[in-house]
Amino acid sequence: MTVDRRRSATVLLGLLIGMIGVLFSAGPASAHAALVSSDPNNGNIVPDAPNKVTLTFSESVQLIPGKIKVLGPDSSRADAGEPTVDGTQVTIPLRSGGARGTYLVTYRVVSADSHPVAGTITYSVGAASTPPSADVAAETRVDPVVRAIIPIGKYLGYAGLVLLVGPVLVLALLWPQRLSRRGPGRLIWTGIGLVVGSTVLAIWLQAPYTLGTGLLDVRVGDLRDVLGSTFGAVMLVRLAVVVAAAFLLRPLLVGSGSESRLDLALLGVLGVAALATWPLTGHPTASPVAGVSVVLDALHLAAMSVWLGGLVMLFAFLLPRANARELGAILPIWSRWAATAVSALIFAGVVQALIEVSSLSGLFNSAYGRLILVKVGLAAIVIAVAAFSRKLVKDMSAEESPRVLRRVVLAELGITAVVLGVTAALVQISPPRSAEASQTTQTDTTVTRTLTDKSMSLQVDVYPATVGNNSMHLYAYTPDNKPQPVVEWKATAALPAQGIEPIEIPLLRITDFHAIGDIALPQAGEWTFKFTARTSDIDQSTFTMAVKIR
Repeated sequence: MTVDRRRSATVLLGLLIGMIGVLFSAGPASAHAALVSSDPNNGNIVPDAPNKVTLTFSESVQLIPGKIKVLGPDSSRADAGEPTVDGTQVTIPLRSGGARGTYLVTYRVVSADSHPVAGTITYSVGAASTPPSADVAAETRVDPVVRAIIPIGKYLGYAGLVLLVGPVLVLALLWPQRLSRRGPGRLIWTGIGLVVGSTVLAIWLQAPYTLGTGLLDVRVGDLRDVLGSTFGAVMLVRLAVVVAAAFLLRPLLVGSGSESRLDLALLGVLGVAALATWPLTGHPTASPVAGVSVVLDALHLAAMSVWLGGLVMLFAFLLPRANARELGAILPIWSRWAATAVSALIFAGVVQALIEVSSLSGLFNSAYGRLILVKVGLAAIVIAVAAFSRKLVKDMSAEESPRVLRRVVLAELGITAVVLGVTAALVQISPPRSAEASQTTQTDTTVTRTLTDKSMSLQVDVYPATVGNNSMHLYAYTPDNKPQPVVEWKATAALPAQGIEPIEIPLLRITDFHAIGDIALPQAGEWTFKFTARTSDIDQSTFTMAVKIR
């Protein structure tokens, strides 16, 4: 009894070492979707108050009740009714007759991989003004305590998988009949407890994580909203599968011999279902090839659980307690299992990294990529140690003591515990593909300028500011920001550095103060635009601006 407890304590110590890896490698939790465009565009000045605001994200999102607001220039609510979502697009209806000035849009939604996405944009009607006052930080923050506990909870879930999947497989297929199953049974029940506990913790944490509240500021309604989301549904499935598996495991754990092949087959099905719940609430669901990523991630988790869980059983029970004849039969089979699991780990891990990192620069210039490199380095060490242990298995005679092999297995467990910690941190960090999506926004290729003289203010929108076909909008206002009727518009574009003389831009008068035009700009460079707005037979204003066309 005391020996079994000592071995179990050693395994739990390894898990504690891995948790240190979580604490050292976990950075700030980051949103994994990105706002790629908005209408009106961020920072734009529009001539008339729109009847809605549209936000477009890089992946599908879910709404959080009460977490999307539009504030008018006087800081009063300008939105009307509840926003709606259609895949990647969120539409916010606005009150009619909005005042002139700058509006503030604050948003907080949940991305496809269960992480909150929060931020702000501004737009102005007629002319810019002082932005509305609002506690933007409170609207977009994540409580630091919640942020710190989430990766620890994920790590405990991974540890539970390790103590559940691998030990069950060894107990069902490799365990000598004469040995007691009490110690492995405790280990497996510990794994079940860790998976259940981490799942319940994840459901609780998801409420303050998405709402930006404190750890203990969770209400019944908040939990109800979580359970009604995709994340909550997946967590409930995980709990149901694990509880069902626990009932089927009882005969196997007591060694009564009453377990049937059907029971073992059902356990296998439940194991696959449980493993699938991890990628369904993480990065794979938001991958460009979601189906492939979900399968690869489940394969990665299965291989990890079989390999590490088998190592735990080998170190804690089989090597100390099995005799030479039993080890001679068990170790070669285990060696083949380990080789297969490691091969699956490498294959699934490499392909997943290629999908998430998406570029060589992302591997070195992002926190996600650097953690991938750390994980690869640690995995390489573990694989080298595993290769040495397999060589020991082949070379060891049945009479030799497995003491050296135990030391090697312990080294494997210690390093892989830290790898688990790095993995738990990785799922909280935005992959480079999300960062790249956030940089390809519509506002990056739109130029908005306001040009003024003593009698007129001219707003100019040019989009996209790239080589090719370009559209232009011109809006005229009086010095006190009222629409200024224009009798005639003229505009030209020139690129003096490349010897391109002024090209006339055809303009179409839409309203008294609004004109549009189109031009095909043939080359990149610093283009000079000249605008003339005639307001009467004798009055006109001329403006010039330089725009960098890419």
